[in-house]
Amino acid sequence: MTSTPFPPAPLTPEPDSIRSRVFTALSRVTDPEIRKPITDLDMVSGVSVSDDGQVSVGIRLTIAGCPAAQRIESDVLAAAESVSGPGRASVEVAIMTREQRTALTEKLRGGQVARSVQFGPESLTRVYAITSGKGGVGKSTVTANLAVALAGEGLRVGIVDADVHGFSIPGLLGLVHDGLAVKPTQVGDMILPPIAHDVKVISIGMFIDDASAAVAWRGPMLHRTIKQFLTDVYFGDLDVLLLDLPPGTGDVAITVGQLLPHAEVIVVTTPQSAAADVAERSGVVARQTGQSVYGVIENMSAMVQPDGSLLELFGSGGGDEVARRLSVGQPAPVPVLAQVPLSLALRSGGDAGLPVVLGAPDDPAARAILELAHRMKTRARGLAGLSLGLTPR
Repeated sequence: MTSTPFPPAPLTPEPDSIRSRVFTALSRVTDPEIRKPITDLDMVSGVSVSDDGQVSVGIRLTIAGCPAAQRIESDVLAAAESVSGPGRASVEVAIMTREQRTALTEKLRGGQVARSVQFGPESLTRVYAITSGKGGVGKSTVTANLAVALAGEGLRVGIVDADVHGFSIPGLLGLVHDGLAVKPTQVGDMILPPIAHDVKVISIGMFIDDASAAVAWRGPMLHRTIKQFLTDVYFGDLDVLLLDLPPGTGDVAITVGQLLPHAEVIVVTTPQSAAADVAERSGVVARQTGQSVYGVIENMSAMVQPDGSLLELFGSGGGDEVARRLSVGQPAPVPVLAQVPLSLALRSGGDAGLPVVLGAPDDPAARAILELAHRMKTRARGLAGLSLGLTPR
């Protein structure tokens, strides 16, 4: 009796099996700007496997000179080698065609070709407009630190630096190199905002090539700029959007009220009682455009001394007074959300582009902001009045 020999076992897995496993590994590689898997973005043009198990992955970058190119290529190679083994994979890089970029932008917009203002009344994103009656109260510093603190709570956060004439958010978040703000990436007519400390940021400062240049625009240009930030900039799905408004009650505040009438306003003031007069006006204008006042943040409150005593350098009571005035005639009192102490660490962190909530989280100013972010985290948007896209039968 003769036995039939079994065929020898293959030295490498079948190519189709390897290809499937490589695609699975690539699904865990995300575009660092868009924050979605490259497989969902049609950035993988193909995966080929040779008879001896060598893997070649083709990828398509969104644009030539993509700032994230090296990171994407490195992550793709690592993903492929996790299946093939070290040194047994290669990556071929190409650039998307205009048609492919158009298809990508339409896909990111949910199939909508026409651009529209994001974060409208139907959105589940919480929108907060940070405003003040006058300049110099630390509104931008509060905005930057609050955004980073909210991101640290696990929320998806974005900032629109709407202070067109006095933009400072890029510097406060470390998005400035060689005196110029980091520029966003543009894919077709879609703008991808730079990311700092897990916060997506857009600012007019990112479109200026001269660090000493001044933006001298009047109403129509200001309106067009803010509207473009809210239509052309791809923020993706956000839990919270913060708008850093210019001080006062001018064109930008009115534009934001028109484009985002459901936004909630946070008024920033100082402890001086005299500051209550001008701070109150920004809340009043917000209500005139249909917005509601979420609360008041008193910045530059009493400084904590080494011995534990408090130094009220700018007086006291300003935040309480603003909240009291804005509560008149309202169904519920306007609260003082936080009192942020005057802090050297807060100031130096802003100069260095490292928010105090990260650089010195035990500082009294950082603790006040972190505590507020923790409370805000639990404020989910209600579904009342929102279209759920359902048709009754």
